[in-house]
Amino acid sequence: MISILSIVHDTMVDGPGFRTSIYCAGCPNHCAGCHNPQSWDINHGIMTSTEDIMKEILEDPFANVTFSGGDPMFQADGFAELARAIRTESDKDIWCFTGYRYENLLKNPKQLELLKLIDVLVDGPFIKDLRDEDLFFRGSSNQRLINVQKSLTLGEVVELHLTKDNPNPEL
Repeated sequence: MISILSIVHDTMVDGPGFRTSIYCAGCPNHCAGCHNPQSWDINHGIMTSTEDIMKEILEDPFANVTFSGGDPMFQADGFAELARAIRTESDKDIWCFTGYRYENLLKNPKQLELLKLIDVLVDGPFIKDLRDEDLFFRGSSNQRLINVQKSLTLGEVVELHLTKDNPNPEL
């Protein structure tokens, strides 16, 4: 079960192409200037089963998936279960937004389990003074787009560098 605020279909703001974005409740980071402060309280969401979320994800065979929030890493067990279901039932790529840093997620077994199941991590807290509207798929310049699978394999952070000429990452 995951505490969900909403599921948005065919969005293009949470990663490349059309995506189904799962917006969860619960975030301990409380970033100043957050665009979604109503997501901080986990009790603002509706507890939703993996099966019900998967029904919505599979409604659109062409959209990939994004986990956002709130902070999906705050509900790592539930999102790992969902990511395993996505991997089993589709070939969709998975992006995940988090206020945590990648290096810290590696130290938490539950969060590491979720990391192993996602393709791209947008990491780091939103920092209002570093806000940059020209960045692709992130709000402030401290946040990174990380190719998670390559990073785990190499044991070092492998960032994706997207530009207007190359907005789609090669994973």
